[in-house]
Amino acid sequence: MTPRFDCIVLGLGGFGSAALYHAARRGLSVLGLDQYPIAHDLGSSHGETRIIRKAYFEHPDYVPLLLRAYELWRDLEGVEGRFLMHLCGLLLAGPPEGETVAGARLAADVHGVTLHDLTRNSLGPGLSGFRIPENFGVVHEPAAGFLKVESCIHAHVDAAIRTGANVATDEAVLDWSCLGRTFRVRTSRDEYESAALILAAGAWTSKILFNLALPLEVVRKPQFWFPVRSQVYAEDQGAPCFYFEMPYGLFYGFPSRDGATLKAAEHSGGDPVADPARVDRTVYPGDSNSLARFVRECLPEVDPAPTRSSVCMYTLTPDRHFIVDRHPQHEHVAVAAGFSGHGFKFTPVIGEVLVDLAIDGRTRHPIEFLSARRDAIAHATGKAAGNDG
Repeated sequence: MTPRFDCIVLGLGGFGSAALYHAARRGLSVLGLDQYPIAHDLGSSHGETRIIRKAYFEHPDYVPLLLRAYELWRDLEGVEGRFLMHLCGLLLAGPPEGETVAGARLAADVHGVTLHDLTRNSLGPGLSGFRIPENFGVVHEPAAGFLKVESCIHAHVDAAIRTGANVATDEAVLDWSCLGRTFRVRTSRDEYESAALILAAGAWTSKILFNLALPLEVVRKPQFWFPVRSQVYAEDQGAPCFYFEMPYGLFYGFPSRDGATLKAAEHSGGDPVADPARVDRTVYPGDSNSLARFVRECLPEVDPAPTRSSVCMYTLTPDRHFIVDRHPQHEHVAVAAGFSGHGFKFTPVIGEVLVDLAIDGRTRHPIEFLSARRDAIAHATGKAAGNDG
């Protein structure tokens, strides 16, 4: 007899693991499926840390979701007894009228987020390790920080299992189909049925959404760990996360957690990936050229020669905003995709939203601006369909 559930979650990275937990919290019989082990390093949710912040320069509409995300992260910490969210602060620097600084100020003004204006010559305690380019604007968000990414995924999955969820890993989804009011999922091992589906497959979204052409581009994104020559970058000395909008790229990083290295990466750029299962995980000398330049110019007490690296992936939408919506052809299928390298901080609230959409068909959270029907997505989808014809 085919196992049947109220809901099946396809993909157990950041968003799928959160959806699994919130489905279980609602008392639903839920199954989570992933082709790899929990918190694996083959997708987009790995590499130790992710920044979390409220003064969201990408768009002020994200802030209400972030406020709920902060609540849910603290709730998960309490449930699991784990320290997941480190609020060490965030330094943002760039041209005063650029997206980063001006956007953060706008979001802070609209939503009352605390954001401190600084100058390049008066950064204050904990910020002495940064060299700010001339004519740059600088702001500091004290309530920002970082999340321990693999621990967050484990916490969501562990809490879900204890709340009654079922999990099957190392089990690839081959396809899914609608059978009247039921969905059937066929995997490399078995078949399952459910009343609702949540699709959170990350870089594999286009493969899972074989019957819905979303304009998603997957790119390869290396991350690096650099030796530090001073304790001014240490987390326990008050050093913050950082994000710089430079003329030649966007760069971010974290305080040193081990006293020996700090992690940094380039947010801009990235080589297209045709098949996420075959992404080139070799890190080449040229992969860190722009990042090394940034380190030399702005982090004077950091050695620009990295000692460790890892390869991640971004799944990009045309406007770099997320897609969180119901499937247009199936009322009880919810889709999360295209988080464009800035989504992990939202995982608990997006998990909550996905369960709302899949089960109730609606959510109280303000996600209209993330609709798959917005102009940037609809135009790109229609253009791609026209090119195919």
